[in-house]
Amino acid sequence: MAEEVGRASLREEAAFQLANVTKTPPQFGAITPRWLVRLLDWKPLEAGTLRVNKVDESKAIESICAHEDESPVVSTYVEYLDKPREYRLSSINAVLNVHTRVSDLLSNPYDQVREQLRLLVESVKEKQESELINNAEYGLLHNVADSQKINTRKGAPTPDDLDELLTKVWKEPSLFLAHPRAIAAFGRECTRRGVPPPTVTLFGSPFLTWRGVPLIPSDKIAVRSKDQTSKILLLRVGEKKQGVVGLFQPGLPGEQSPGLSVRFMGIDERALASYLVSLYCSAAVLTDDAIALLEDVAVGQYHEYL
Repeated sequence: MAEEVGRASLREEAAFQLANVTKTPPQFGAITPRWLVRLLDWKPLEAGTLRVNKVDESKAIESICAHEDESPVVSTYVEYLDKPREYRLSSINAVLNVHTRVSDLLSNPYDQVREQLRLLVESVKEKQESELINNAEYGLLHNVADSQKINTRKGAPTPDDLDELLTKVWKEPSLFLAHPRAIAAFGRECTRRGVPPPTVTLFGSPFLTWRGVPLIPSDKIAVRSKDQTSKILLLRVGEKKQGVVGLFQPGLPGEQSPGLSVRFMGIDERALASYLVSLYCSAAVLTDDAIALLEDVAVGQYHEYL
């Protein structure tokens, strides 16, 4: 480049070639807090299978009250279902390839393999939460009994709708789960009625609540673009409460966290180093009344306030 006439010092653009640029690790906008995974109780399995034994509730269990004479005490027994449902772990798998030239020469200040694995693991965990909600076999949206489903009264989710949902999971409800837009729609309806929902702090973050039950956001519950409707789940969580539990296999080879393993697969003739990332998970609804669903939740309704 021609020297500038009359210039008395080095140009900033040229000096910048000798400067060390401060860099961040790769930022991944698709990462979410994944609150559902945090709030579920996780049950370790053997052989990747959970059999949910249930009582046959069609058979009465007899008993008597105020037995004061010597008459025989009623005999009874508890009948179990002959064919209980079995939940098997599902797997989410991905193979990461990193050229050894890249990892050898370009890993300062950030290790290329570590950063690639970190981002892939985050993506796999996002897929895990999506499957826990939407999987056709074990996803929560597909495991709600018909008797536990209700529709909104007027489209937008109102306090009355959530109260009705609470009648379906009245035994120690743990959390509502909804798309952020559905929670915002509920907040608008509360504001319109002059009953703003209180908040509670969990994991250092504020959440709206209704009747003391937190509304947990997840973008894995879809909003239908056709009619701008979504769904709201209500869950009771935990095995001791006969609720919803997450399932995982402990002690995996290369285990990085519960149910997640990373294993080195070797280097091929193209100098590509490969790593297998596997995540095994599922969810089980232990009793029908552990989960309920509010359907046809309109999220696009707004109000004018004077």
